[in-house]
Parts: sequence; structure tokens; C-alpha cells
Amino acid sequence: MTSGSARSFDRQWAELAQIGRHAQTGGYRRYALTREDHELREWFAGEASSRGLDLTLDRMGNQWAWWGDPDSTPGVVAGSHLDSVPDGGAYDGPLGVVSAFAALDRLRNSGFRPQRPLGIVNFADEEGARFGVACAGSRVITGALAPERALGLRDGDGVSMADALRSAGREPELIGPDPEALRRVGAFVELHVEQGRGLIDLDQPVALGTDIWPHGRWRLTFPGEANHAGTTRLDDRRDAMIGLASTILAARSAATTQGCVATIGKTVITPGGVNAIPSAATGWLDARGADEASLRRTVDEVTAAAADWGATVTEESWTATTRFDLDLLARLRRVLPAAPLLGTGAGHDAGILAGTGIPTGMIFVRNPTGISHSPAEHAERVDCLAGVDALTAALTELVGPETAGERP
Repeated sequence: MTSGSARSFDRQWAELAQIGRHAQTGGYRRYALTREDHELREWFAGEASSRGLDLTLDRMGNQWAWWGDPDSTPGVVAGSHLDSVPDGGAYDGPLGVVSAFAALDRLRNSGFRPQRPLGIVNFADEEGARFGVACAGSRVITGALAPERALGLRDGDGVSMADALRSAGREPELIGPDPEALRRVGAFVELHVEQGRGLIDLDQPVALGTDIWPHGRWRLTFPGEANHAGTTRLDDRRDAMIGLASTILAARSAATTQGCVATIGKTVITPGGVNAIPSAATGWLDARGADEASLRRTVDEVTAAAADWGATVTEESWTATTRFDLDLLARLRRVLPAAPLLGTGAGHDAGILAGTGIPTGMIFVRNPTGISHSPAEHAERVDCLAGVDALTAALTELVGPETAGERP
């Protein structure tokens, strides 16, 4: 990593550091179509403008910054997302965007001229923290999420995505599949902080992604009857929370038996009073596993347990096993021969694009804590810069040969 590339990375990282950061938790609250989201999008637009890149928006509002004309020939795209989970870490998403701009700066400073257009993308609402569906930005433009369903999604305050778009000055009726935007993408490489301990165990700073495990989300709604917590006998209660609590334990048991992971990390209890028996309880199941059949058995066990308590089960998203393009992976291994290969249980926009047939790959950067979706998520600066080196090598391979050494 040369000094110019490192300075580019450090400046961008410092600019993003305080946007959406919560003073008490130290985590980030960067949710779709909020003030913080607007600030992040303005930052991305500013980075594109300062480099003279052409900024375009697709039909879901994903931002694309282009060096070269992707309408003349499909380009190679890097990038990720800028939004976060509730009180998430700094690196999940933004590391990929900042590294893409830093890699582009390094190529330009070397006198490099790409033989194919080079793009940087900021996907909208990747985490799904506000409206509940992950990778909404890439799902809508690929047709994996119907626009009418997306517009009808509601946040915890009952605000629909359609209303949130209007409040942000956008036109909800314009969102939908965008084959024109996708035709511009000849290949996509997403750099991302690792969200587990694979690279810690391998003692390596970066790895190449091989596949994304199958995963999905299910909404479980349990019926009950509101009543007084102090005067209603236990035998007379219809407590919705009991069914949810039992199903949470069933999820842990099923996942353990099947060798998968299953989490109910978000719940909504109605009416939510300390001294009121719940009349309804809703929990969201997130389930993932390396083997699709085992994962389906896990989900079947959990939903059967929920059904025993009268719950309504709604599948909100499902993504089958996603394997990254083997030819693209071979090219990345040619320029990054020391990088180990890793699969992941985390979902990414790369997986959604790969599902459409776009050649897609991933580069993971070591996380020394092994923790993600938490303020404890981290990556050492030296590993981040190694990630920029790896991404630069990947882009050089994919868009054309480098012609000179970087100018100081």
C-alpha cells in the first residue's frame, strides 16, 4: 500500500466515523431513508464528484459512480453498502465502499487507464434494519423483491417504505426491476470485513469468498388475550409470550441438532405493558446453514413448534446456496495466490447479483474480534490497507493491465 492510497483511505474513514454513531453505545444507527442515510448518500455523491465520476441512480436508488461509460461496454464494479444494523459496527459495509474509492485512487495515481469501465456502488438498505428485508436495494432491481411488496413494508413505527420514500423526496411508483442498470455490470467484486473467526484461525489478513450459505427470515406471530397481570389466574391466561418463548428454545435445539444457526433476535410484544398479559407476540427467525437440506429441517422444526401455539408463520425472505463465479474466482486467485478460500453464513448484495448470473466475487478482510453486528466489530488499519491492495490487484486483473508506478 502506497502513501497516496493510505491517505485516501484514512481521510474517507475519518469523514464517515461520526455519521449515525450513537453516543451511548458507540454503535451505528444508519437506517434506510433517514437523515443519517441522506448524509451517507451525500458523502458518496461528493466522493464521486471530487473524482469526476459519473453518478447514476437506479430504480431503487442504489448509487453508482462510473469511471468510463458502462453503456458502451459492461464494466467491473466494486463497493458495498453504508447502512447498518441497530448499534452495528463501523466496518460492515462502509469498509467495502471506502476501499473501492481508495483502490480507484491508487489506479489513477499510477497512470492506469482501464480497458473496461470501472464502477463503485453503494447499495441501499442492505441490512434491512428499518423495513425488515435484507438486501432490499439489490433485491428490487434484480426482481427478487416485488416493488409492491417492498413499498408495503413497514418500520417499527408503522411507516411504510412508500411513505418513507416520499418523505425523502423520491417517487415510490418509480421503483422496480432495473435490467438496464444490471446490464452495465459485467462483474462485481465486493470487499467486506469478515463476520466470523475464519481469518483469525488462518492467521491471514484477507481471503477470497467461495459461497454464501442458504439463509432466510420468517415472521412468527403468536395470538393471545390481553389481561391484568396481577388479577388473572395462570389457568385463565392466554399469554402470547409463552408461545414465543417456547419457540425461541425450540429454535436453539433444532439448530444444534441440524448443525445450523437460528436466531430470534427481534420481537414485538403487544400491548407491551409491564403489568399486562401480551395479546400478541411477534418474533423474527433468522436461520442459516452450510447445507440447504439441514437448514430446511431446522426451519420446519421451528415453525412446527410455533404452530403448536397457534402462530401464523410468514416467510419474508429465502436465499438458496449462492456460489460465486468459478472463472472469476480463478482470475482472483491468479493475482492473490496467498489468499485462502472462505465460505460465509452472512448474506450480501454480492449474493443477490450472483443469483442473476452476473460474475461475482468477494474479498474478506480479517476481523480480530470475530464479532460483527456490534460496536466490537473491528479491523486493524494494516489489514484494511491489505484489503485495498487485494482489491486493487483484483480490479487491475479485471479491467486491464497497469501501466506505471504510482506517483507520490
